[in-house]
Amino acid sequence: MASNGAYRNSGSHRGSFKVDRPPHAASNLRTSSFKARPSIRRSTSASFGSNANKDADGVPGRVRVAVRLRPRNAEERLADADFADCVELQPELKRLKLRKNNWDSDTYEFDEVLTESASQKRVYEVVAKPVVESVLDGYNGTVMAYGQTGTGKTFTLGRLGDEDTSDRGIMVRAMEDILADVSPETDSISVSYLQLYMETLQDLLDPANDNIPFVEDPKTGDVSVPGATVVEIRNQSSFLELLRVGEAHRVAANTKLNTESSRSHAILMVHVKRSVVREEVLSNEEGEPSELGRPFRPLIRKSKLVVVDLAGSERIHKSGSEGHLLEEAKYINLSLSALGKCINALAENSAHVPIRDSKLTRLLRDSFGGSARTSLIVTIGPSPRHRGETSSTILFGQRAMKVENMLKIKEEFDYKSLSRKLEVQLDKLIAENERQQKAFEDELEKIHLEAQNRISEAERNFADALEKESKKCQLDYMETVKKLEEKLVLNQPKIDHDDSVRDKRSGQGGCFSAAEEVEVKKLLENEANLRKAAEEEVSRLRHQLELYRQPNVGDEPDTVKLTKLMEEEALQKKKIEEEVIILRSQLLQLTLEAEQMRRCLDRGGAENGFSAYDASMSPFRHSQLKETKSGHKPSVATLFEQVGLQKILSLLDSEDANVRIHAVKVLANLAAEESNQKRIVESGGLISLLMLLRSYEDETVRRVAAGAIANLAMNEANQERIMAEGGISLLSLTANAAEDPQTLRMVAGAIANLCGNEKLQMKLRSEGGLKALLGMVRCGHPDVLSQVARGVANFAKCESRAASHGTNSGRSLLIEDGGLPWIIQNANNEVAPIRRHIELALCHLAQHEVNAKEMISGGALWELIRISRDCSREDIRNLARRTLTSSPVFRSEMRRLRIEC
Repeated sequence: MASNGAYRNSGSHRGSFKVDRPPHAASNLRTSSFKARPSIRRSTSASFGSNANKDADGVPGRVRVAVRLRPRNAEERLADADFADCVELQPELKRLKLRKNNWDSDTYEFDEVLTESASQKRVYEVVAKPVVESVLDGYNGTVMAYGQTGTGKTFTLGRLGDEDTSDRGIMVRAMEDILADVSPETDSISVSYLQLYMETLQDLLDPANDNIPFVEDPKTGDVSVPGATVVEIRNQSSFLELLRVGEAHRVAANTKLNTESSRSHAILMVHVKRSVVREEVLSNEEGEPSELGRPFRPLIRKSKLVVVDLAGSERIHKSGSEGHLLEEAKYINLSLSALGKCINALAENSAHVPIRDSKLTRLLRDSFGGSARTSLIVTIGPSPRHRGETSSTILFGQRAMKVENMLKIKEEFDYKSLSRKLEVQLDKLIAENERQQKAFEDELEKIHLEAQNRISEAERNFADALEKESKKCQLDYMETVKKLEEKLVLNQPKIDHDDSVRDKRSGQGGCFSAAEEVEVKKLLENEANLRKAAEEEVSRLRHQLELYRQPNVGDEPDTVKLTKLMEEEALQKKKIEEEVIILRSQLLQLTLEAEQMRRCLDRGGAENGFSAYDASMSPFRHSQLKETKSGHKPSVATLFEQVGLQKILSLLDSEDANVRIHAVKVLANLAAEESNQKRIVESGGLISLLMLLRSYEDETVRRVAAGAIANLAMNEANQERIMAEGGISLLSLTANAAEDPQTLRMVAGAIANLCGNEKLQMKLRSEGGLKALLGMVRCGHPDVLSQVARGVANFAKCESRAASHGTNSGRSLLIEDGGLPWIIQNANNEVAPIRRHIELALCHLAQHEVNAKEMISGGALWELIRISRDCSREDIRNLARRTLTSSPVFRSEMRRLRIEC
């Protein structure tokens, strides 16, 4: 009878809306059962598991099951007044007894037994809170209620608690804990609310969206519903409003067993996205924390909480369902039956789990046998009239307890966050460097002006002192002359008298007296001494003046101090520039890693293995080409313009090993761009890379340097420069000495590029390049073998071209160096790139008649026949077929063996 039901999502049906109250006398439940005396909360680790991957019983990820008994309602108190309850609870032992009759009963154990007096808070803490805590730690979680219709499933899960807050159900309490733990700045919470009605998935937040399709990940098997409405949750009030909207659209009907019977399975999905920073301390060679390392590892944890309110199982003769209600009951029982079959298969470890029998089981694929932490609460009634339904519910819970899930945390590396933080750190360092540079220039200008002022002041002081001394000497000199003149004037009469006397005596034949001669000599000596002293004083003052006029003589200590300060500032500036280069290179490496991961995700992972140097692509060129095609300027070019090539080349000689490694990585990335290769070679970059290959023992430096040389070797002009600088010998020595597969891959890629140049054939042979290429097969790594095979194919192609032009008539150098057995052995290699290159090499070798007999004796004929028939590439098949039909030696051998091509 369609009139008996009330449908919230259909305007053509009439009836009452479903209210948020438990079935059968909700007032009695609210007053006498679920709000009865409060119980003491047990430790979650002892009762219902913890956030760890192992539960209390030592079984990792087992589904935890609790049973809750609904008290008798008014109808049962009248109808069953003379009968005892069909169940007896022993909560302290976590046991339940189901009476068969008055003297016999069956005993069952559960993870938790909740009596009719258990509060909503206790139910949440022992059933759902451990799951919520696991979701906050990054795991998926499921809380589900199962039981007969009218036993209180919706009350347990979806009660809003508008009239009494203590009646709040698991949905409301779970969101309260989630909102209290997350950070609004870095975390996000989104909610979808759905119902599965008659095997149709409908959106309770958008009734018009009444047939939502499933999307299943082919790799992981995860099921998602991208068409569902997703609402961002910021506070509890918005979540409560969302629940009210969803409950208003949920389908409910009136049956004999429940006046508000849910006719659909309600599914609440809460998506939690959290940002987590994991500290990482990187150490340098001395064991001290490195300033240039990444001190944090940003992660994003994506988890999902699924709360499932299953529609109640019912028996038609008891519920009285007819017409449309009968159809609804059939779909409900079918979906619950499919769920029970899946639980049985998982509990018995069956090889086949019928997960696709129902949309309900597909939605709950992660909850049972998946990676989610699952808690199940089974609700039962006390009435002996429904003992069969109660027994079925208890057995369902018992089987669910045997299901084990493999808990797995959902973490992703947050490349965008790390890139943003590195960009901010780089900007801060650049700004700090500019501030320090400006402060240094200002301080230098200030010191220079102060030194100039002090020098000028010293010059003025010395000039004043010299002038004073000079004036003083002149005055002393003039005073001395004046005194001598006065004495001369005073002695003039006496001199005249002496002259007259002398004249008289001369006339009389006499001479000067001895006393007069002595006096005159003394006067002359005094005069000579005074003049000598004056000359010495003048010389001393002139010497002092010359000393004072010499630059920086009087300020020598300040100049030395200034020079030392300038040297220290220059060293600090160089160090900061190196840090900026390293940070930029780190940012570049993260960008390249993020692009590589995004490409792998876009094409569904590396299906055929990754070959760093394919026939026409270098390892550093993939990301560069993609960025160029997208219209954005590559990060390498930006770094190239900001720093400059000469600066990067100068860092290759840095004393810091980390600086050298980052510098050679940046140079290798620059070499991946054809537009940069000419400038790198002209600026000496090729010579620097060859020097690194020759002198450094560090494996990382050698590997990256070899990769950069491989990029440059893709240009024919650069190939001749590499040969002229002795690059072939260096690559051969590196190939013979290295053991690291990645280093050998780079070296093999470089030699493979050189093998494609006809002018270098003999040079490769004479300088050991060809033998080194063949010798690298000792590594056995598929990437190395792929590059060796590519080099062999290039070399054989050049030999074939030379033979067709008549410039080469001898046997193949590959065969002379013993490469034919390895080529034949790997002609049908399971790795596609190796097989393709070897097949081409065999075809090119077979085109030269001189090689035919030796190839036949080595078994190459059979491989050529296989290639002409079974090769996946049509051009190689045609080439092999033409080679076999055009060679008289091969045709004769095939006739002898009676083989048709």
